[in-house]
Amino acid sequence: MHAAASGWELAPGYTISRVILGLWQLSGGHGPVDDTQAFEHMRKLMEAGLTTIDCADIYTGVEELIGRFYVRYRPQFLSGELPEIQVHTKYVPDLEALPNLSQEYTQAVIDRSLRRLGVDHLDLVQFHWWDFNIPGHVDAAMHLVKARKAGKIRHIGVTNYDGAHLQEILEAGVPIVSNQVQYSVLDSRPETEMVELAQRYGFRLLCYGTVAGGFVSDRYLEREAPQEPLENRSLTKYRLIIEEFGGWGLFQELLRTLKTVADRHGVGLAEAAIRYILQKPAVAGIIVGARSDDHLDRLRTLDSFELGIEDLGLIDGVLAKAQGPVGPIFGLERDRTGAHGRIMRYDLNRVSLD
Repeated sequence: MHAAASGWELAPGYTISRVILGLWQLSGGHGPVDDTQAFEHMRKLMEAGLTTIDCADIYTGVEELIGRFYVRYRPQFLSGELPEIQVHTKYVPDLEALPNLSQEYTQAVIDRSLRRLGVDHLDLVQFHWWDFNIPGHVDAAMHLVKARKAGKIRHIGVTNYDGAHLQEILEAGVPIVSNQVQYSVLDSRPETEMVELAQRYGFRLLCYGTVAGGFVSDRYLEREAPQEPLENRSLTKYRLIIEEFGGWGLFQELLRTLKTVADRHGVGLAEAAIRYILQKPAVAGIIVGARSDDHLDRLRTLDSFELGIEDLGLIDGVLAKAQGPVGPIFGLERDRTGAHGRIMRYDLNRVSLD
């Protein structure tokens, strides 16, 4: 069985693959993208069972890329040669737009995503709010409810929400099915409040950062810490998380432990780390940026093993030494004056209603 073939019913009648293909690294700023090469790789992943794609309105060029993929392979989708896919996008209004966010602004973003993807409805829209000191996030979430009632959205989720603010949305009656959060062996912040809230209200977690942009892999085992500047913003982000965790030395101890566990099961270090999160309560799926057929071969092993009590004990023994990250989900990243917040981009939507 392929890793993604074991699906998860995220909502009644709506099943996703547990391994979700994340396309952030195909967005602007990560280098040129060749359609032919990207399409072929996406097709292979879908044939292998990764039927769910994660993108966003602010991932420059990605919704359009998926739209072109739909057009290129429409005959294969219609004939059943390619499986039905689920496309998860996001609604990330710019920071400067938050104080005066209107239903018209929200609708403009949703309509733009529909045009880019070339579809008549969006499978899942995941809502993000940059600054909870700015009021209005519940009202903005209700804008999505109206779009859902109009048939433009099938399901509503959120991304990077902490427990207190997500509960406000849930109590307002917004039918949230998921919260996309950073969750990994390096970052256990979702366990402080989100897992319990998910179990209470029935939504599930979609997890990114599970291999920390590639840091949690055999490639970095027994290696010196990389020097600045790092190759891309993703590595910069997760290098900061490693420092919050306890630094490069403790990180290496974790990699060695994951390697011990992985060798027991005949898999890669990264796959052991992914499996650790997939076995966590309330986790519906993990988002990975599989960029090569080698990644595909490794992901196929995820259904072939399960971490046992001894495996979990070894990993948890190292994690008990972790210093952080601490605080609510996305709390460090929401601080625009801190190291985590300074690398964020707050103005990638730029919707004009003129």
